[in-house]
Amino acid sequence: MVVLADRTQKRLTTQVVDIAADTTTIRSMDWDRDRFDIEFGLQNGTTYNSFIIRGEKTALVDTSHEKFRQLYMDALRGQIDPATIDYLIISHTEPDHSGLVKDVLALAPQATVIGSKVAIQFLEDLVHQPFERQIVKNGDRLDLGNGHELEFVIAPNLHWPDTIFTYDAKTRILFTCDAFGLHYCTEPTFDEDLGTIEADFRFYYDCLMAPNARSVLSALKRMDQLESISTIATGHGPLLRHNVEELTNRYRRWSQAKAKAEAATAVFYVSDYGYSDRLSQALARGINKTGVAVEMMDLKSADPQDVQELVSRMAGIVISAPPASGPGASVAQAAVSTVLAAVKDKQVVGLFESYGGNDEPIDPLLTQFRELGLSVAFPAIRIKDTPTEATYQLCEEAGTDLGQALTRARTIKQKKSLDADLDKALGRISGGLYIITAKKGELTSAMLASWVTQASFKPLGLTISVAKDRAIESLMQVGDRFVLNVLEEGNHLTLMKHFLKRFPPGADRFAGVKTQPAANGSPILTDALAYLECEVASRMECSDHWIVYSTVEAGRVSKPEALSAVHHRKVGNYY
Repeated sequence: MVVLADRTQKRLTTQVVDIAADTTTIRSMDWDRDRFDIEFGLQNGTTYNSFIIRGEKTALVDTSHEKFRQLYMDALRGQIDPATIDYLIISHTEPDHSGLVKDVLALAPQATVIGSKVAIQFLEDLVHQPFERQIVKNGDRLDLGNGHELEFVIAPNLHWPDTIFTYDAKTRILFTCDAFGLHYCTEPTFDEDLGTIEADFRFYYDCLMAPNARSVLSALKRMDQLESISTIATGHGPLLRHNVEELTNRYRRWSQAKAKAEAATAVFYVSDYGYSDRLSQALARGINKTGVAVEMMDLKSADPQDVQELVSRMAGIVISAPPASGPGASVAQAAVSTVLAAVKDKQVVGLFESYGGNDEPIDPLLTQFRELGLSVAFPAIRIKDTPTEATYQLCEEAGTDLGQALTRARTIKQKKSLDADLDKALGRISGGLYIITAKKGELTSAMLASWVTQASFKPLGLTISVAKDRAIESLMQVGDRFVLNVLEEGNHLTLMKHFLKRFPPGADRFAGVKTQPAANGSPILTDALAYLECEVASRMECSDHWIVYSTVEAGRVSKPEALSAVHHRKVGNYY
């Protein structure tokens, strides 16, 4: 059964599909959602996937976002009488998956809620009513009858601390919630066309899973102990059936590379307080872009020994100011005290508020870290209003500053590593001088570029090499639009010097620069010789850069007789 409306007519729909014996998915399809929980842009909407497993007993795996209350409950009633639900399995308690738990329990008060210890604790604060519960540990099993024996896999931090996977031995389906998902709303239930989803799959990994690469590897190790997995039933996007081995191997490869990073930073947050989780994810993404590994830990569920061990291994520490009072505040504050007791001099630290309305003051905490010999990586981020897109951009750029501070010595060493003759020879490859400018929503960014070349005639296309730690990289995902501004020979120094500056996190890169909007919304530099309006078509990953192939949609030259500026380098192993 499929309940689906025209995408242009109705923006929220549900899709109900039988995916295996006695197993049905209810996909809540959010066609036009353009942001997701850590405020990174979406090109293709998203879905929230829920599952019904029918044995002699019935289990419901996850619910949906509260915005789907009527649509989801109608779809659920169309499949089963909710009063017959025996088990409600909570993969994790983030609201986009547990937003309707209270509604389901109102119809099935006898149902036993299955979850990790942390998930059950979070649910108590979420539903505010008594409920039957069963805490599961790694390897625990639940027999639904008719061959549906479920095995639980503890997978913390993917991407909340309470996450579990559920494996059905009969259908060989692994229900993974956020892990292996992607924000991609489309009618096909499964991953039939890998090419159409792989860019979104990678972007989702980079935003949500890369900051927890070690946890990803731990989960993969536990998955290897299961029988052959036929389907990965994700919480977002199409279910994985046609490319299970390929896509799980990509997770493994990407996470192994992250885990091998020379430096690492711990990011401490409070998962269910204010905007701590979202802001911490943006900071983690910025750190990851520099090649520095990130390990995240929830202050409210952290074991003191785990905190101490984690801090001892880290080069950097980032902390969300914990709540001053309320549920779990004392536990979070105790965890911060453990961090203070474990830190060492020469580590770097960054602090941020989460706009929970009750944050502990940052300044006394910052003073304590300074007195212990830690250097401050970025100015403390003080959130006084509901975070905006610009706030999350500020966090990402602050994370990048921290990561670059930790990798500065490595960068200097790399500059000296090439053979002098090879270095000079490589430097003789000349390029132009360009300013890339981009705007997406309220976010803007820019960078000076010289590694640009035309790449195709039909369609007209070009490639740009963008360093992974550049701020603008987040605005150059597949489907994003930007402007390539060509600088004029003899009239390029002012713009070149301006965009070569090191901008502090969140700074307006266009302050004092004359611009006008292009048709795609990105800024055109008024003093540029020419401009091209472009759309990102694909990206290829290199070791420290992304090669971004883009199609050209429009362009204009302001001075037909003038020449483009040319950049001649002396060396070839750094800018």
